[in-house]
Amino acid sequence: MRNRLAQLSQYLPSFSNLKVQGRTLHLSSTRYLDGWLLFSSLFLLALGWLMVSSASVAVAEFLSNNPQHYAIRQGIFAVLSLFIVFLVSQVPLALIQKQGPLFLLFAFLLLSLVLLIGREINGSTRWISFGFFNLQTSEVAKICLVIYMASYLTRHIQQVRNTFTGFIKPLLLVLVYGSLLIFQPDYGSLVVAMTAIMGMVFLAGVQLKHFLFVLLTAVVGLAFIAIMEPYRVERLTSFTDPWSHQFNSGYQLTQALIAFGRGHWAGLGLGNSVQKLFYLPEAHTDFIFSILAEELGLIGGLLTIALFVVLISRIFLIGRKCEVIGHFFSAYLCYGLGVIFTTQVLVNLGVNTGLLPTKGLTLPLISYGGSSLIASGIMLGLIFRADYERRKQAFQE
Repeated sequence: MRNRLAQLSQYLPSFSNLKVQGRTLHLSSTRYLDGWLLFSSLFLLALGWLMVSSASVAVAEFLSNNPQHYAIRQGIFAVLSLFIVFLVSQVPLALIQKQGPLFLLFAFLLLSLVLLIGREINGSTRWISFGFFNLQTSEVAKICLVIYMASYLTRHIQQVRNTFTGFIKPLLLVLVYGSLLIFQPDYGSLVVAMTAIMGMVFLAGVQLKHFLFVLLTAVVGLAFIAIMEPYRVERLTSFTDPWSHQFNSGYQLTQALIAFGRGHWAGLGLGNSVQKLFYLPEAHTDFIFSILAEELGLIGGLLTIALFVVLISRIFLIGRKCEVIGHFFSAYLCYGLGVIFTTQVLVNLGVNTGLLPTKGLTLPLISYGGSSLIASGIMLGLIFRADYERRKQAFQE
């Protein structure tokens, strides 16, 4: 009977529940996948491949004599990320929760290993080369950190909520994690990781006075780190008036703004961007949203943002529903991963539009990069698993 109801629920979404032998069965609980999360993630992944294919044509032909070089690689990593989503979603979260400390140790090992054998690109040592692609270790390490933090909050939630000591203990480990990122250096990943952890403890119900004290300390610390290097200071000053530094530190931003201006309402059409023809550096990676706005216009840009809103809101909604039924590890995990998605989207869009200083953070599921797609696949796999376990319990009750 339950299997039959599960089949019927796919065709009768308007029915909220049925009575069977005096028992209420919620049809919504029989669907083990969140349709909106699945739709938004797949649509963004497909859109990302389409835009990478368009934005990378010129640079791919110049570097490899194959205009579809990056499109082919992005397609391979997109398929791989889908496989990773399926694979990760098959692992029970109880097993992952038990291994929280091991995930933290793995994160430290990755960030230490990259400093020893990592590949230096543009003055930063953030990647370990595997021949076919370069793994950006911080992409995987931040997920491991969130898993550990979710495990810690689940085990020590009362201490975290009621005492400053319980709250500060895991944050000391974050300082070690952050110091390894500074040595690379990778200031953007540090901001994402710190924001995710602070978001998790805030949503876990920590006392506001403790949270504000640590938040203020973190902001001061990040600001100090930002002004330690001259190139970061140059970025901070040039983004306020990029046109006065149009041919040096403000070059990327001015070219991105030109792309937005050329796009108007409906865009120039897919493949018709001018800025991708060696005017805008990193057109298929960090600044791909500018090319998207140039080719698809304001309408295409707003629709892309709407898809991200759907994706992120569903992640937090799943986390909230898990918390209500007592799946605290799943809830805190979803909160942390949701903050990572949110931070990366906001920073990338802020950089592309000139609202934030230039910083190398990819746009999840859209920008070119194997590490970014693999990390997104892992995160989505964990979120789908959390939602599956919640829905399964709701159906069994």
